[in-house]
Amino acid sequence: MLEKKAEADRLIVAVNDDASVARLKGPGRPAMPASERAEIVAALGAVDYVVTFADETVERLLGRIRPEVHCKGTDYTVETVPERAIVKAYGGRTAIVGDPKDHSTKDLVASVRELP
Repeated sequence: MLEKKAEADRLIVAVNDDASVARLKGPGRPAMPASERAEIVAALGAVDYVVTFADETVERLLGRIRPEVHCKGTDYTVETVPERAIVKAYGGRTAIVGDPKDHSTKDLVASVRELP
């Protein structure tokens, strides 16, 4: 989160709601409700605001709040960010930040299920 905070004055984190996660990730997801995911994110000192959204991408929300910088994780490149066009259209920029995506909730749940 600190890399994202370094990009702007305020850090607003958008969290997919439960229905959009289920559409994107499939049955049995999310593993944790959006309210709990948002609460955990909000507890991080670098985060100023948390909002949930129902769409499959954050494009509509970006069009409404128009942040100067839209940050995405390292599983994207600037060219593959789905919301890149809308950010560019209103004059913002896209930044790729964060740790390598070498972990996932899906993998964590699988490893817990394998425990004796």
